[in-house]
Amino acid sequence: MDLLLGVFSAFGLSASAGLNAYIPLLVVGVIAHYFPNTLTLNQPWDLIANPWILILLGVLVIIEMLADKVPAVNHINDLVQTVVRPAAGAIAFAASAKVVTDINPILALACGLLVAGSVHAVKSVAIRPAVTATTAGAGNVPVSIAEDAVAFTTSVAAILIPLVMGIILIIVLSLVLSWWLRRRDKTQTA
Repeated sequence: MDLLLGVFSAFGLSASAGLNAYIPLLVVGVIAHYFPNTLTLNQPWDLIANPWILILLGVLVIIEMLADKVPAVNHINDLVQTVVRPAAGAIAFAASAKVVTDINPILALACGLLVAGSVHAVKSVAIRPAVTATTAGAGNVPVSIAEDAVAFTTSVAAILIPLVMGIILIIVLSLVLSWWLRRRDKTQTA
């Protein structure tokens, strides 16, 4: 059961890294530093809980949040984050409690990379351009704030209530897969 909860937690953290690279890492670091009974990080991931790393992550969270709210800068930020978010997702997945000891680290890093990269791709290729086009850019700031809130909430939930996070992720994955299959069927019949 611990392995399953660890995997749910890891998937939740890496998914939130697809929205904001540094929020899940900061949440993991803060919880591991201040509440070590709740989350214990294995080496080398325990460095995330180092106070200097926490300060660095806090600064990076602020920079990314501000960059994502400024028109034109947010597009440059998304380009940069195309590399950073999947890497952060890989680290968040691998650093999750009890996952690295029970799952091959390379597999854990690959899973985190794919999950965060997928979330980032959907956000930057489908959602954000649609918001920009339909609102003439006015909707980008509220959507960005919502993404940050979802990333934070998802990160905390992934650590504190991983079973609920796992159920939510399974439901979302089912909905996305269902949508994709219906869309594919429509394009094949057209």
